[in-house]
Amino acid sequence: MQVKRPILIGITGGTGSGKSTVSREIFNSIHKTNVAVIEQDSYYKDQSHLTFEERVKTNYDHPFAFDNPLLIEHLKDLLDNKPIEKPIYDFERHTRKKETITVEPKDIIILEGILILSDEDVRNLLDIKIFVDTDSDVRVIRRIVRDIKERGRTLESVIDQYMETVRPAHLQFIEPTKKYADIVIPEGGYNKVAIDIIVAKINSILNN
Repeated sequence: MQVKRPILIGITGGTGSGKSTVSREIFNSIHKTNVAVIEQDSYYKDQSHLTFEERVKTNYDHPFAFDNPLLIEHLKDLLDNKPIEKPIYDFERHTRKKETITVEPKDIIILEGILILSDEDVRNLLDIKIFVDTDSDVRVIRRIVRDIKERGRTLESVIDQYMETVRPAHLQFIEPTKKYADIVIPEGGYNKVAIDIIVAKINSILNN
């Protein structure tokens, strides 16, 4: 019997837009054994060859910060129903950990990240492209809370990074990719009607 190709869903938007909320809602609305989530953040380039001071200067909101060849290789493996070893990124040390996480292929693969629609090769792999559109003031507050609680940052460092790199990169690289989206979800990922429509679409594909 021929194995069906998994459905690859891309969820993007600015930092703090609610991408993870949308991913979680989709994950919880579909049988969990059928879904695997891949975070683009896991595919930041390995920087172990650089000093800590050099790593800190990395612009994590620029396309060059990501190891897209490895991401594409892993996505293709999952689409071919092969398991992958997903990298783990250490945001306090600013480099990739030696450990990896085994991800088994599933019926549905969710790829979430700020720049997944900026790369044509990644876009061409996606079956459904979603852009989560949220006001900038909401996004920056969410980023501050996340980076202080989860990534060991100070308030001053988060604000400096937002003004110096995050906001300019959003305007230059992220906002323009909205034109590639099949669906644009407003209200920061809490739009239940939009989530229900996406889940219904996924279920219809799965049942065909």
